[in-house]
Amino acid sequence: MSEGYDREEELRRRRAEERRPLGPDIDAQGRKTGDPRENERRYGDREARIKRGSRYSGTSDSALRNRGWLEGGRDQPEAGLYGSDTGSNVVGSAIAELIGTFILVFTGCAVAVAAILQRSTAGPAFYDSLAVALAFGLALAAIVAVIGHVSGAHVNPAVTLGLAVTNKFSWQYVPIYIGAQLVGAIVGAIAVWICYGEAAREAAALAATFPTEGVGDIRALLAEILVTFILVFVIISVATDERAPAGVAPLAVGFALACGVFIAGPITGGSLNPARTLGPMVVAGQFSAVWVYVVGPIVGAVLAALVYDRFVSQADATG
Repeated sequence: MSEGYDREEELRRRRAEERRPLGPDIDAQGRKTGDPRENERRYGDREARIKRGSRYSGTSDSALRNRGWLEGGRDQPEAGLYGSDTGSNVVGSAIAELIGTFILVFTGCAVAVAAILQRSTAGPAFYDSLAVALAFGLALAAIVAVIGHVSGAHVNPAVTLGLAVTNKFSWQYVPIYIGAQLVGAIVGAIAVWICYGEAAREAAALAATFPTEGVGDIRALLAEILVTFILVFVIISVATDERAPAGVAPLAVGFALACGVFIAGPITGGSLNPARTLGPMVVAGQFSAVWVYVVGPIVGAVLAALVYDRFVSQADATG
């Protein structure tokens, strides 16, 4: 009884604190005075911060209260990418990451294997490199739309590490997320093997990425750093900055991945994702230049996250 009363008192105190005037530019009736643009900047930012949890998770304030995010001393969810609440159900988030990475690897690598083996869907024409880039981009756009509000739809160890380095994702969940992503990638590669047979593993290495002929490891490394920088810069900007237009993240992130595969495909195969490369490599048993596809995407992702967080995020086109 006493504990319930204390919680109600604490809630009333917090609500009173939120209603308390924030400065001398509020009159006795609670109306804002002073320069309108400055008020919009100050109070608009405050309201955006309060609403931030609901904006990216797609839930209403009432739903947030039902989950305990606006009461009991918790103003908003512990947000990962796209406002995911990893703190409430990390097992569910990990399963979502596993399934999302499986879909990405299975879809993209299946199309890549079909292109390598010159398999057609109908008629004499078969898949080419254009189809591969589009398959990865479209798959990622769908994944972000489907599980972005559940786990954040990282589906990429480089993205997870980039967010963690800039304190946009908790380090305690990093091993769980990366483990789930790697398992999902391996299962995705096995699914490609099942669908396309032994030729997919022996002749196409399940679409594992390797530097193309005449490309050295250092050039491949630089290419992976650059294209992953583009991908993660887009992710950070549209998914973690509350000023970005709501709903644009899935298409923006999917397009960014497709662009990266278009650019790096002729050089490295276009990985941008350690899990996307390691899954097929593990199942195919081929590990040529594996370090390029681990180090390159991670370096590119961390650089992109730091640049946006330290420099770009401070700019304001409205001010």
